[in-house]
Amino acid sequence: MNIMRLLSILFLIFLQVICYSQQKVSLLFMGDVMGHDGQLQAAYNPEKMIYEFDTCFSYISPIISLYDFAIANLEVTLNCTPYKGYPSFSSPASLASALVAHGVDCFVTANNHSADRGKTGVINTIKALDSIGVMHTGTFINVKERKKTYPLIFEKNGIRIALLNCTYGLNGLPVPEGTVINLIDTLQIKEDIARAKSVNADVIIMFIHWGVEYELQPNTEQINIADFLRNQGVHAVIGSHPHVVQRAEWYKSDNFFRVYSLGNFISNQRTQPRDGGMMIELEFEKQSNSVSITKAGYILTWVYTPTVNTRKQFYVLPVSVYENNPSFFDSEKSYSAMLDCMSIIRPVLQTHNIETPEVRYSITSQPK
Repeated sequence: MNIMRLLSILFLIFLQVICYSQQKVSLLFMGDVMGHDGQLQAAYNPEKMIYEFDTCFSYISPIISLYDFAIANLEVTLNCTPYKGYPSFSSPASLASALVAHGVDCFVTANNHSADRGKTGVINTIKALDSIGVMHTGTFINVKERKKTYPLIFEKNGIRIALLNCTYGLNGLPVPEGTVINLIDTLQIKEDIARAKSVNADVIIMFIHWGVEYELQPNTEQINIADFLRNQGVHAVIGSHPHVVQRAEWYKSDNFFRVYSLGNFISNQRTQPRDGGMMIELEFEKQSNSVSITKAGYILTWVYTPTVNTRKQFYVLPVSVYENNPSFFDSEKSYSAMLDCMSIIRPVLQTHNIETPEVRYSITSQPK
C-alpha cells in the first residue's frame, strides 16, 4: 500500500470519527407564551401603529441561541382582531416573529386556548406561523394536513426527532368544525407514536398541556399519563398549563425524562410564583443506532416589568445572570420580587427533581 493511499484511508477514518462524535442534538423547551392585555399595551407603538415585542426577549436570547432547537408553548391565537388577553386570547403575529428572531425554532399550539377565537383563530394562527417560516404542531387546518404533517419530524446530526403535542381540553369549547386540535386521547396517541416509529424517529417527545393551574405538584392524572407515555416508548414528556413550575425527573436507566410543568415563559401574571418559570435543556446522543439522553437540566427565568418612559415593559430574564446584580433593576422592590419568587420555585425543584439540576449562565445582553 503506497503512502498516499494510506493517508487517504486514515483521513476517511478521521472524518468518520468526527461525524460520529457530532451525533448529538441539544433541545430547549420553554413554557407558556401568554398575551395578556398588559403585554399588548406595552408592545403597542402608537406612532407606527404596530405591536413590537422584540425587546421582551433580548436578555434571554443569548441562552436560547446556544441550543440546536428551541421549542415553546404558544398559548394565544394569532392575527384575530381585536387583540385581547384573558379570557379569549389573540395577539398579533409579531409576538411569534419576535420569539423566532430571538432563537425559537418551533411552537406547539395545542392548549386550552387554541379555540378561543373559533375556526378563524385556529386557521389564522397556522397561517401566521407558516408565513414566518417557523415549525409548529398541535393544531391543523384540516384532517388532511394533520395526516401530512404529524408527527412533526426534525433532524440534526443524524438524529431524527418526532414531536407530539396535545391538550386536556379547550375550556369547554368544541374543536372548531373542520379543524383538528390534538386532545389527550390514549388510543390516538398510540397511533401517533406508532407513526413516529414507522418513520424511523430516533427520539419521540410529547409536549402536553395538562394538570391543575397554580399547583406546584403534579396530580395523579398527570403521573398516570406520563407513565403511559413512558410505556409506549416516548423518551421525553414536557408539560405545560399550570402556569407554575412542577418537578422534573430523569430516569437514566430507562432513558426517560419528564417535567410536569415549565410554568410561564412570558405573561402578565404577577402573583408569585406565576411570575417565574423555567426552561428545560435536554441533550441526546446517538451511538450505534441507539439514542440516549445525556444531559438534563433546568434554567430559571423571571418576567421583569419595569416602567420605561411611563410605560410598563416586559423582559424575560435568566435568573442566574441577574440574581447577584441588584444594580441592574429599577428598584429594590423589583429585585426582591425576583428573589422572593425564586425562594418559592427553587425548593420545589431542589427537593423533588430527579437527576435534573439547575443550569446557571453568566451570559449577559442588552435590549436591542
